[in-house]
Amino acid sequence: MITAEVTIQAQFYDLDPMQVVWHGNYARYLEQARCALLDRIGYNYPEMAESGFMWPIVDMQLKYVRPIRFAQTVIARATLVEYENRIRIDYRIRDEKTGELLTKARTTQLAVRVDTGETAFDSPPVLIAKVRALL
Repeated sequence: MITAEVTIQAQFYDLDPMQVVWHGNYARYLEQARCALLDRIGYNYPEMAESGFMWPIVDMQLKYVRPIRFAQTVIARATLVEYENRIRIDYRIRDEKTGELLTKARTTQLAVRVDTGETAFDSPPVLIAKVRALL
């Protein structure tokens, strides 16, 4: 499948009182990896809107394996695992130096027609064509 990676360094403002990255900030890290993946496909949020669809996240699952600490550099990898009826992306966040797995996650997005607000149960042909061109 198609993958993309981003390098992220945990900043002071990402931390909670226990001096580890606050759990809510992981969604931002996933978003950075997801946008890199969608850029690689050529179907990021501007192209989605242009095609007449918005893609809200309807499910997000996270498994915190090890904490991310201040100034730690991590690699967030996003992998497209489904695209014909929804966008499902698996994520792995690993320590840049050691490769140790820190976080596992998955998001699911559904196509919603901008003009009617109705959920589409098939992905638009433009997305399918862009993905298949890369496979």
